[in-house]
Amino acid sequence: MDYKKSKAPVNTVTRNIMDLCDETGNIYESVAIISKRANQISVQMKEDLSRKLAEFASYNDSLEEVFENREQIEISRYYEKLPKPALLATQEFVDDKIYWRDPAHEAQQEAND
Repeated sequence: MDYKKSKAPVNTVTRNIMDLCDETGNIYESVAIISKRANQISVQMKEDLSRKLAEFASYNDSLEEVFENREQIEISRYYEKLPKPALLATQEFVDDKIYWRDPAHEAQQEAND
């Protein structure tokens, strides 16, 4: 999912805990799934930001640095305004856009069959 086009809220939203545990049957498992996805999104966002800021890397000081610095600030502000990774992951979980599986549960199902 492209985090730049997400419809996740920028601010914190109060959610019903029972809605989050509908799929898994366990709130702790739901939170674990959301946190793992949030970590993935966070790494992706950091890599994107680092890649964009690396374009402005300069090894010499000059007057042009002032103009490049403004562009760096604009990029940083854009990333600051994006929803936080936890909010993005929670929205993905609520919208059923996260693929997850439980190998222990699958093994138990096979043993019962």
